[in-house]
Amino acid sequence: MMSDDLLARHRAVMPTWMPVYYGDDALEIVSGSGRHVVGADGRTYLDFFGGVLTNMIGYDIPEINEAVRRQLATGVVHTSTLYLIRQQVELAERVARVSGIPDARVFFTNSGSEANETALLMAANVRRSNQILAIKNSYHGRTFATMAVTGHRSWSSSSLSPLNVSWLASGDRLRGRMAGLAAGDILDAAVDDLREVLATVTAGDVAAMIAEPIQGVGGFVAGPDGLLGAYQKVLGETGILLIADEVQTGWGRTGEHFWGYQAHGVTPDLITFAKGIGNGFALGGVAGRADVMNAVPAISFSTFGGNPLSMAAGTAVLDYLLDRDLQGNAARTGAILLDGLRALDLPIVGEVRGKGLMIGVEIVRPGTTEPDAAATVRVFDECRAGGLLVGKGGLYGNVLRMGPPLTLTEAEARDGLSILTDALSRVDAEARIA
Repeated sequence: MMSDDLLARHRAVMPTWMPVYYGDDALEIVSGSGRHVVGADGRTYLDFFGGVLTNMIGYDIPEINEAVRRQLATGVVHTSTLYLIRQQVELAERVARVSGIPDARVFFTNSGSEANETALLMAANVRRSNQILAIKNSYHGRTFATMAVTGHRSWSSSSLSPLNVSWLASGDRLRGRMAGLAAGDILDAAVDDLREVLATVTAGDVAAMIAEPIQGVGGFVAGPDGLLGAYQKVLGETGILLIADEVQTGWGRTGEHFWGYQAHGVTPDLITFAKGIGNGFALGGVAGRADVMNAVPAISFSTFGGNPLSMAAGTAVLDYLLDRDLQGNAARTGAILLDGLRALDLPIVGEVRGKGLMIGVEIVRPGTTEPDAAATVRVFDECRAGGLLVGKGGLYGNVLRMGPPLTLTEAEARDGLSILTDALSRVDAEARIA
């Protein structure tokens, strides 16, 4: 317990629906460097969760710190987009270039939720429809519209919505409609599902489909490569737009590609991004086709979106990312983790999935696919005891989620793998005895 009882103070003033990891032993992080953080408990931890995949470059990075200091030294943190902001234009130019969308336009926001909200608004405006296709087990944010397209009961606190949402099956291959199917069969089943939904539960004039290339909060579940491309062939028949939610999958995290959508042989109409590009600074946005981005028939702007300070940080992050080929590093270090975890022969491990440095480990009751949330918490706590911070997620709360900074070294990957292996083996042994 912290000396000033910070947890009790937190509980006294924060809403009850804000979760805090580790229960009565909640952790306050007081400093960080590279891929390590120091807690108020005096311990140093290897961080495999990065502030929910947000501290993409790590902690205390001189190049990012210096860029922010240079902007602070001007005395200007905010002017509003009613004035020209050089840093905003320069970062928008760079994001447009790497987006993969021809003649892209970019709008900056403060978060992934706001980015997805903006994309939905644009799609609804250009298509003159509030009908949206979304994927079960998805997560797109905590705002009114994004909550409506979140197919995850734990994060959907209201059935009220400004949208008319129709749901498609998740690509989960462990359980559900796609369980046990080969990749090609999943593509066929998904297309059949889409055509059925369009023919039966929509009014025909659907605005867009929103999809995560890899479902984040959903436990890093993903359909096979090519799924979004198969969807878009059907969507294109009637002009339905495709929104790729790249808030967690973007910027090279998957190792294979710079954007998650690039594994699918498709170019989205809109891409949403956030989290890692700010490396802790509030920064999100939308990149998309000019005709779609320009479709809002009114004046609009974001008070803090595109502010000079966040733009300075974002530009430094993108420079660092590209100059050091962190996408390649994600592929190399991710392979160490994925290969090592997949080599484990532990009955509590139902599935190891992911790409690059976006890795999920599904915990089940031995010999079944039945989710075991309690065992997941024990592994989660054992990881902390061993000096490793990981996340939790999945529809049933039984998935360890790992998204280390893309600067993770091979030695750190092996250290983390060792701690994970010990934690999983210990809990697996307990499960066998029970």
